[in-house]
Amino acid sequence: MGARHPLPYAFAKAHTLLLEDDGERLVLWAPESVPLGPLSEVLRVYEVDALEREAAPSLANRIAAAYAGGESSAATVVGEVESAVDLSRMMQDLPAVEDLLEAANDAPIIRMLNALLTQAAKDGASDIHIEPYERSSAVRFRVDGTLREVVQPNKALHAALISRLKIMAELDIAEKRLPQDGRISLRIGGRAVDVRVSTLPSAHGERAVLRLLDKGESKFTLESLGMSGDVLTSFDRLIQQPHGIVLVTGPTGSGKTTTLYASLGRVDTSTTNVLTVEDPVEYELAGIGQTQVNPKIDLTFAKALRAILRQDPDVIMIGEIRDFETAQIAIQASLTGHLVLATLHTNDAPSAVTRLTDMGVEPFLLSSSLLGVLAQRLVRKLCPHCKRQDEHGRYRPVGCSECGMSGYKGRTGVYELMVADDKVRSLIHERAAEAQLIHTAQSGGMRSMREDGERLVAEGITSAEEVLRVTRD
Repeated sequence: MGARHPLPYAFAKAHTLLLEDDGERLVLWAPESVPLGPLSEVLRVYEVDALEREAAPSLANRIAAAYAGGESSAATVVGEVESAVDLSRMMQDLPAVEDLLEAANDAPIIRMLNALLTQAAKDGASDIHIEPYERSSAVRFRVDGTLREVVQPNKALHAALISRLKIMAELDIAEKRLPQDGRISLRIGGRAVDVRVSTLPSAHGERAVLRLLDKGESKFTLESLGMSGDVLTSFDRLIQQPHGIVLVTGPTGSGKTTTLYASLGRVDTSTTNVLTVEDPVEYELAGIGQTQVNPKIDLTFAKALRAILRQDPDVIMIGEIRDFETAQIAIQASLTGHLVLATLHTNDAPSAVTRLTDMGVEPFLLSSSLLGVLAQRLVRKLCPHCKRQDEHGRYRPVGCSECGMSGYKGRTGVYELMVADDKVRSLIHERAAEAQLIHTAQSGGMRSMREDGERLVAEGITSAEEVLRVTRD
């Protein structure tokens, strides 16, 4: 009886061959032009029941999907590693970099980290947290904005895991007392993934947080962000203006940068010079000049913005307005014939005005330049496989294997758009109270984020509890 295990991924990818075992038959999928050597070798080792042909590009995609969704979960690999390595040796100080790279016990640690990265990409995680505690270690994934524990590796493996991570991110493996930041570029199942690595000393060892940016998902459109029809139409009208400033506000992780990227996708880059200043550049956009701030060489938002204004821009995107100097340059740029798109950290749309005036921006300048403010939050979408209606006709989360028993899968946005019409501009110019600004904006048609969320609840896209969770006052 021939072997019925899947082919090693490297071999399958190199020769575009896929073995599928459904429990009854072992089918070998191959392109029309596969070399005879690899094909003969597979037929020699495995007892294949059928040989099927498929176009090479679509078969390559199937191979990547099959191996990314394999059964070697991170928890399984961690268990195997804990059985395979000498934990007592791991408790000792790690050797120098050269020895660590050549150590016989390093291969299981590499497998363990690779398994964590692969499962994180498969689960759609945005972050991986590797955290040491007094008697244990924990690995948690942030999926759809919430953290969930994936595995608890033996505490003895923690130092080796962090060291391997530092090697991959080209950090100083000997420095354990100071925070460090690095970057890893890798491919998982044929997908390019950029990993930002941050390490931080803690009471029980170094903790690491990995931010995963899938380079294959850089196609953003405003239509895909979940805006209601009227908000989408109004916001689209704002970003088509020749000059002025449009602000997108919300806390960290609320999707502000994604909205700005989608907005830039509406700009005709063949006739328009679009430049950005970001921290960091999260996704590379075709036809757009992107600059990343660098505090190590004192390249701040303000300095980069001044340089950008000498590059004859038409549209400028600012990753975040953090101080008066950046705000002042942004306002001046919007008043001198540039369209400026920027993010700001505020709780709602009207409070963006208060935030900028508190920074020192003159109200008469802001009233002349502001086109509108879009505040947003991300809500988790109910899992379509397991959501159930209650007695009131509202859908509730249940939990199944498709959503990791959370009841939710994927996210969408809730929005609050304040358009700076004549009444709003007048109030800004007069330094009116924020409550008055909110009342006037709502009288003009602005819906709060909670009201916008009610639309998603009515459509069965999310739950009432989720909307209340992210729109708490």
